Amino acid sequence: MADTDRIFEVNLDDSGLPAPTPEIEQERRVAIFDLLEENLFQPIGREGQDVPAGPYRLDLSIADRRLVFDLHTESGEEAGEFHLSLTPFRQVIKDYFQICESYFDAVKRLPPSQIEAIDMGRRGIHNEGGNVVEERLERKVNTDKATARRIFTLICVLHFKG
Repeated sequence: MADTDRIFEVNLDDSGLPAPTPEIEQERRVAIFDLLEENLFQPIGREGQDVPAGPYRLDLSIADRRLVFDLHTESGEEAGEFHLSLTPFRQVIKDYFQICESYFDAVKRLPPSQIEAIDMGRRGIHNEGGNVVEERLERKVNTDKATARRIFTLICVLHFKG
């Protein structure tokens, strides 16, 4: 992996969303920190077009019920924009929020063995969400599982309804 095949900055457009809970804000901070620490993100040019060399700033937003990836280089040069349908994400996001709610509730009142079981389920759904990200980014961006999982977390943050 070249040093250029990565994300160096992430911006989420969460305008219009309710203020996140402390738990959601923590998930967001951890996902962004982990993503910036280590990621693989190599945009693929469409129809033979070259993509400016990275690293890339990723501006992630939702517009017209579509997930928008807007990419720029460190120097600010536009590196591409693409939109993904949110439909393939809906069920896994719903499942992820439900299990996260159970997990956050369990941490407050259940013994460690039960918390661990819920957390295993949470990780499984998170992996499923990462797989959906990888599938949807196919032919748009070369990435790895860890990067896809972290992007899934950020997509979930953009879906937070309070």
